[in-house]
Formats: sequence, structure tokens, C-alpha cells
Amino acid sequence: MGSPKRFGYEWSKYSGIIPEYEIQFLRWVYPLKKEDFRGKEVLDAGCGTGRNSYWPLIYGAKRVVAFDYDERTVEVARRNLSQFKNAEVLLKSIYEIDFENEFDIVFSIGVIHHLENPNLAIKNLVRAAKKGGIVLIWVYAYEGNEWIVKYINPIRKYVTSKIPPRILDLLAYFFSVPLFLFLKTYPNLKHPYLKMISNFRFWHVHSIVFDQLLPEIANYWKKEEVLSLLEEKGLKDIKILHTNSNSWTALGIKE
Repeated sequence: MGSPKRFGYEWSKYSGIIPEYEIQFLRWVYPLKKEDFRGKEVLDAGCGTGRNSYWPLIYGAKRVVAFDYDERTVEVARRNLSQFKNAEVLLKSIYEIDFENEFDIVFSIGVIHHLENPNLAIKNLVRAAKKGGIVLIWVYAYEGNEWIVKYINPIRKYVTSKIPPRILDLLAYFFSVPLFLFLKTYPNLKHPYLKMISNFRFWHVHSIVFDQLLPEIANYWKKEEVLSLLEEKGLKDIKILHTNSNSWTALGIKE
């Protein structure tokens, strides 16, 4: 199933929505732009705190339905989106989506690479989209993360994913403090992702490190592997973009 309960701890603690999240969102959903959400019905699959539903609502989406599979997470998302009457947050598994031909835009950001059965999840996302609707996922890339795959992923898989989240949150400071000092010492880094997070506050950098060490499953896919996830799912005009030089944004149009 992935790690919904572990992420539930993370999202209940790091629950705020801050302006920096908009920069991330727009990079993750590119080539979609702000105006592409205006007047649209949107599904956010695996919404976390609701941070990725928040921006389409700000941009004028007609309706946003968001869901996640942990009660703490859903409570946070409902609180963060409570100002929007056209937002609905549900407790639901991505494996049990009962929507069909309903949404103009369906996206899942930072979720698919944590799943035991990503193919089933994507089939459900496609079914939820209207004919001609857009289905978009954002996932970790192997390209640009080779050092994480080689050094950090084994630690996560065999050690940190077994540690209770509350304790791991404290242990993560041994990684986040050096990273934060490095970013502030060298703010003009050329790597687009490091350059972006060099402007983040410490708690945000720490939450990113914690997020990397937390899950039971974390796949770092090559481009052809991401393509294979979307192929033969009822999508056309599939595009895959290397986002921040360390991740993939992949999208297609429902046939």
C-alpha cells in the first residue's frame, strides 16, 4: 500500500502552506500553466496537506476534489482548504477510486513512486478523467538522483523506513542541518533544484530530508520506465519532461 500512516505523521506536523510551494507546484505541473486550471474540474490524487489543490483553487478552478488515505492527512487538508466552498477532501485509497469520466485535469504529485502497484493507480487516474482530459503525474527520476539511489536509498529501505516517524524526525536533523548550511554557504548553485531550495527556510529543508528518509517504498525511475507506466493506459500525446534535473513530469490526454 505504500506508507500512508508514516506520511500522516509528516503532514500533521509540517502542515502549513507557504508561498514557496507555488513555485514547486508550477514546476511540477509544467507545461500546464495557471490559466489551464481556470474553470476546470480537478482531481488531486494523494493530496497530502492540500498544498497542490490550493493553487488550482487560487487560479480559478471550478471544482477540486482531493483525497488521501490517512485520517490525520485528510484532517489537515480539509483545514487548509476550508476557505474554498468548491473544494472537497475525501478519505480514499488511490486503488479504489470510484470516479469515472468526471475531471478535466487529474494529477498525482509525489505519490506514484511510493506505491506497490503504480500501474493500477494510473489506470484509476485515467478512468477518472473525462475524454480529452489531462492526466499528469510527478515522480522521482533516476537520472539526476544516482547518488541518492546509490547511497541514501539503501539506508532508507533497510534502516530509516523501519524507524518510528517521531524518532526519525529527530534523527533527520543530522542530514538536514549540514544540507541547510551548505545551501546557505553556496546559494548560487547551478543545479535547479538545489538553487530553488537554497531560498527555503530551515524547517522546509528539514521536512524535505525527513520526507526522503520516511517511506517504505521509493522508486527512482528512468525515463523509459515512466513512459511504460503511461503507455497502453488509454492516453495519447504523452509527454515526459525532466523537472528540476531530478524528477519527471509525465502527462497525456485521455483518448
